[in-house]
Amino acid sequence: MNIILIKLFATALTLSQVTTRPDAVKTQFDPVADKAQVVQILRDGCAHMRKAFDIEDINLDELISTAMEDPSAVAGASAPKILHGLDIGELNVSYRQFCKGETPKDSPFDAAEVIAFYNKAVADLPSAEALKERKLPGASLILDGSGKRYAEAFEANGRRLSVPIAEVPAMVQKAFVAAEDKRFETHRGIDERGVIRAFIGNLASPGRPAGGSTITQQVVKNLSVGDDVTYERKIREMIVASRLEHILGKPQILELYLNGIYLGRGAYGIEMAARSYFGKSVGQLTVTEAALLAGMPKGPNFYSPDKYPDRARERRAYVLARMKEEGVITEAQLGEAANAPLGLKPIDAVRRDSGFYFVDHLAREVRTFAGVDSLTAASHVVRSTINAGLQTATETALQEGLSTYERATGRARYEGPELNLAEAVRKLEAAIPAAEASPLGVPLLTGDPVKPAAAPAPKPAPKTKAERKAAAAAEKAAEQAAPKVERPKPAWQRALETARPVLYDVHWPLAVVLDTGRGGTAKVGLADGRTASLEPGPARGKLQPYDVVRVKLRDPNAKAPRADLRVRPSVQGAALVLENRTGRILAMAGGFSYPVSQLNRVTQTVRQPGSTLKPLTYLAALNAGLQPNTLVLDSAITLPPIGGVGDSWSPKNYEGTGAGATTLRRGLEFSKNLVTARLLQGGIADKAPASLQKVCDLALEAQIYAECERYYPFVLGAQPVRMVDLAAFYAAVANEGARPAPYALESVERDGKTLYTREARAPTRIGSADRVAFYQLKTMLQGVTNHGTAAALARFSSSIAGKTGTSENENDAWFAGFTNEITIVVWVGYDNADGTRRTLGRGQTGGHLAVPIAGTILQAAWANGVPRTSLAPPSPEARQDLLEASIDPRSGQRVDGGGVLEHFRIKDGRMADTQYKLLPRETRTAMRPDPEDGDLGAEDDAPDLAGGLFGGLRGQPDDDRRRAQPESDLLDPYGERRNRRAQSETYQPWPGTQRSPFGDEEEIRPRQRRRDPDYLFGDEPRF
Repeated sequence: MNIILIKLFATALTLSQVTTRPDAVKTQFDPVADKAQVVQILRDGCAHMRKAFDIEDINLDELISTAMEDPSAVAGASAPKILHGLDIGELNVSYRQFCKGETPKDSPFDAAEVIAFYNKAVADLPSAEALKERKLPGASLILDGSGKRYAEAFEANGRRLSVPIAEVPAMVQKAFVAAEDKRFETHRGIDERGVIRAFIGNLASPGRPAGGSTITQQVVKNLSVGDDVTYERKIREMIVASRLEHILGKPQILELYLNGIYLGRGAYGIEMAARSYFGKSVGQLTVTEAALLAGMPKGPNFYSPDKYPDRARERRAYVLARMKEEGVITEAQLGEAANAPLGLKPIDAVRRDSGFYFVDHLAREVRTFAGVDSLTAASHVVRSTINAGLQTATETALQEGLSTYERATGRARYEGPELNLAEAVRKLEAAIPAAEASPLGVPLLTGDPVKPAAAPAPKPAPKTKAERKAAAAAEKAAEQAAPKVERPKPAWQRALETARPVLYDVHWPLAVVLDTGRGGTAKVGLADGRTASLEPGPARGKLQPYDVVRVKLRDPNAKAPRADLRVRPSVQGAALVLENRTGRILAMAGGFSYPVSQLNRVTQTVRQPGSTLKPLTYLAALNAGLQPNTLVLDSAITLPPIGGVGDSWSPKNYEGTGAGATTLRRGLEFSKNLVTARLLQGGIADKAPASLQKVCDLALEAQIYAECERYYPFVLGAQPVRMVDLAAFYAAVANEGARPAPYALESVERDGKTLYTREARAPTRIGSADRVAFYQLKTMLQGVTNHGTAAALARFSSSIAGKTGTSENENDAWFAGFTNEITIVVWVGYDNADGTRRTLGRGQTGGHLAVPIAGTILQAAWANGVPRTSLAPPSPEARQDLLEASIDPRSGQRVDGGGVLEHFRIKDGRMADTQYKLLPRETRTAMRPDPEDGDLGAEDDAPDLAGGLFGGLRGQPDDDRRRAQPESDLLDPYGERRNRRAQSETYQPWPGTQRSPFGDEEEIRPRQRRRDPDYLFGDEPRF
């Protein structure tokens, strides 16, 4: 038996059952015992269908006879395709056998083969009951911190906002019924008359085929059996549709349909489509708008009003006419709606290009706090903390910083384009309309302007001033009146507009290679139609025509811009911006690009923080009573084993040498490992192990760690930390000890009901250190940004304080800093996916890599609503226990003028003098060199006993009678009254460079030094 005939009979068997015995549809027949039953079902079905033919005023016998004699008379030119593989004679014999009651001897029908195909087609048939409780996936709307739409979370084919049928106006419902299924209210899932009309129409009118499916069938196809174009799918669809009509009412079926259909613009369901096309809810649609949407299910792409507005108008007119026929609208409404403009809103940006790490983290908080397993299972409204503009700027700064590092170190590698548009350009060139051809018949694919056929004859030049003025006015008027001829877009530009980049969250613009330059400067086309010269960098000699690459424009506004290639770096990074008072996460970049790696390095990984952890030890020392001017020896030290077990510890500075006596402030500003280690020996507690325990206790209370490794290198940042926990600690420093809990989720709603709202929580106070210690630490960290290891931020130092950090062997580079309002943390490093730690390279420290990125983010924060303020003075609670005095920053001595305004703890009503607590006065005096020992010149050039050129500590006579100067006469550390000249003369770069295998890192080079002229940040970074 012919396979086409088998499939037709199996389909007929299905149709016969659902139309003649819908309550007893069988899904399995015995190939032997049920032959007679199958024949009877087919005969009953044909009799039923003949009645439908009569209703449609079609003479079936005449149609069959005509098809026998001349198939092309029925099917036209499409006959060979439609009837391919089918013997029309066999079809005629089958018709006489089942529809005329004859018993032809030459019957091609084999019941066993038809039954076998049918049984296989309906095996594992989906249950119609499943559709009764079907919850359609939905799109959850994510709002930013200001309440504006930021993103949508939805599954593939699930960008919808479901609405109850009661909220869909009757006019809208009837518009879809009139367009798609006019007998929806009367049929039982299958409209045999619609099937007949579609079958005959497809034979008589070749072209786009008619479907004949009911709304119920479309629901089953979309939500149950799938949309394969096969007889098997059609068989399954008809059975499930028939059963669905028995368990759901018409309103419920229509609700499933209206919420399930695809209507273009990435919108599923009538509500999302109404918002996407017209910017309103379904309840606000007009007749014209409803008719346009009701015409879309037939072909969302074919009738797209964005691509084919004429087709969309034609389809809308058909729907309006059907609505008039069904009495939904009046003749007057028809006339008004038919001539109305499409009235479309601009296509909203469904494809966002930022915030993927943040939204992923937000979804985790939704599961944890709101108990919502999936944001895409239904439609929710999620209010978040994100600052949309700052989020994009943070990602951009991180991506550019990582790329700049690899270019500067020669580590950038070009591994091919994101995609190639050669085939797309070829197709566009082949399909270009004749109207877009130049006068010479050459397609305008390179953006050449359309030239006029002939230049007008020149007019005599005006002689008088009045004539010239009149001529100029006439020329201007002629230009304004002349029709504007839009230049057709080049094929490469149109191809670039539809390109879908792999790295969809990378913020360098896409460009298409138009000329490879043969190893020199290449030429690329930009999305706006401009062309730019491209410096190919590591891709030199590797580019191919129509490669799509990422570029950085040197001057984005230039008419003929120049661009530099940008390639995906292998180095990784992360950045976080946290609001200090509340803990609201304003921006989060968990890596270079979410498509490259979904691992969020802000919350899901731990890395060694290096010297960004040192402030914890200094905080413990300040809380123990030390003052910022306390002198500490920057010299070799060995700490005994903890509990007498293990080895002793002898840390080293970055270059292995010390520089003698220094103040606590400068030890932190220039990140001295030896100074930090010496604080454990009497600076916090009497014994080093006890000091370490106090630092550990402070770390645990600050929630930097869940547990503390009690070994000395801990104080230099040897224990890995999560970025988000480190950020919360720095926010606590900004708040004088009040630690906020970082969060991204504000509230979750569904169907107008609140599922979760975050209660306002005051920051948790860290009780192991008081406000005075925190404030003193804050002023010392401001020195880091002013002239210390983060001096690249010096011009912003009145507003920001912070600390750099670099872990062992330059594997991690950090900066953590804060303003009054926000905390910014940046990390740069390589992932340890292969079990090994890859170095960033000699000299690649936090000050070199992380600080410039943080500086860009800082300015972006100010540009996106974060106030720019000078760092706040001490709180009233802290001020009552503080005394201000002008101090020489190197010696720690009080001075009458110049120096820096220091804040001292008051104890028992007096300033606690701890300047010589760790370094006795007599020892410090003995360390001063005798000028007579050599011609050392000025005291500032005298070497100290540790061997480094300290720059001279100017000894000041001790004067217990000295009192603090009036505040008006002192230097304000926050910039309002700072004497810049005096400060620059007072502060000198730290001599030499030091390095530790455990922690720091930071390098302050001597003035005379060799510098690579191509070093990425130059001598003084600019942001």
